[in-house]
Amino acid sequence: MTSLPPLAKAVIFWYICSTFNTEGEEQEMVHGYRGELDLNNAQKTLCRKHAGAARWAFNYGLRRKQEAYKAGAKTPTAIDLHRDINALKPSEPWMYDVSKCAFQEGLRDLDAAFKHFFRKCRLKKEGTWKGKCGYPRFKSRKKAIGGARFTGSIRVFPDAIQLPRLGMLRLKEHGYFPLNGKISSATIREQAGRWFVSICVHEQAKDPQPARGDVIGVDLGIKRLATLSDGRTFENPKALRKKLTTLQRLSRRQSRKAKGSRNRQKAKQRLSRMHARIANVRQDALHQATAQIVARTKPDQERPRVIVLEDLNIAGMLKNRRLARAIADVGMYEFKRQILYKAEQAGVKVLLASRWEPSSKTCSCCGWINEALTLSDRVFVCLECGSVQDRDANAANNLAALAQ
Repeated sequence: MTSLPPLAKAVIFWYICSTFNTEGEEQEMVHGYRGELDLNNAQKTLCRKHAGAARWAFNYGLRRKQEAYKAGAKTPTAIDLHRDINALKPSEPWMYDVSKCAFQEGLRDLDAAFKHFFRKCRLKKEGTWKGKCGYPRFKSRKKAIGGARFTGSIRVFPDAIQLPRLGMLRLKEHGYFPLNGKISSATIREQAGRWFVSICVHEQAKDPQPARGDVIGVDLGIKRLATLSDGRTFENPKALRKKLTTLQRLSRRQSRKAKGSRNRQKAKQRLSRMHARIANVRQDALHQATAQIVARTKPDQERPRVIVLEDLNIAGMLKNRRLARAIADVGMYEFKRQILYKAEQAGVKVLLASRWEPSSKTCSCCGWINEALTLSDRVFVCLECGSVQDRDANAANNLAALAQ
């Protein structure tokens, strides 16, 4: 395989996932873990109360900030608003049923929302931000139950987790959460009738040893999720396309139910479960593909030392009205995100090729570029050397050649 022209190599840039330490020194890393809860009816009711308290605190703080802005007074912070909420507790007995963390974290989320809003406003004035700035809006319980975040005394057991005021909550998956490590926060959230808990753990971990395997080029597509330069392929589950008819039928059934009725709530629950199932099928396929590519559990000589991906303009690709649904169903950005953080943990370097790199139009054998190649051409035929290759396999080989 001949090398690509110097101009083609100039349009790529390195993205080093981590600085590898050969001495094996330990460093603190922050990991997130998410698991499903196995709750009884009383625990579900208490979780809903905490989610409602966090939503109420967010709306209360937003209303107070707007009133202060209109009056020309100083905008209250999360600490000031929490003091006011503590003063309201004697007149609001329901506040004693939930943990103070629900109010505190809801107000902190409001401060963070305003911080990001002002940051985007500043960037928009400078001309570096396009789109809406995202002014914080009131949260409605009609859209979603939401969740609540906890800090303080949080303990993890092999089959349960202990949270403030909620007590001991059973986990459906045993032995997944780490038993040692500092837990800074835990968040409970409802999704399609199921409750999940996410914890943020600060762990001491050794720097991974650099991988010494072959270079792998990865070409993403719609028909196939990923095509690798070593010959492996990962099929696209097409989660949305396979369930689109069922999704449309459930959506019609919900729209035809009377607003505010019990039957409409049931139809909404069935629709949300179908959306969650589609997302889970897509997420499972992405995790399995990225895990096999990075090969974190294999020896150093079997893990790829470099993975080459295309830095695709996903937002621009979604503007194609004919392919937008199919592209969104793949989850290309999520694929890239998982590759980056898994490669960092496995000691693998990631190379992002420029979105203008003609990897699909270039022959991987001689370097000839076919400018007339269209998206419908699934086989690459070189008119210079006569090689006939699969279009995606040819692109993957070109991406791998960028790292040689």
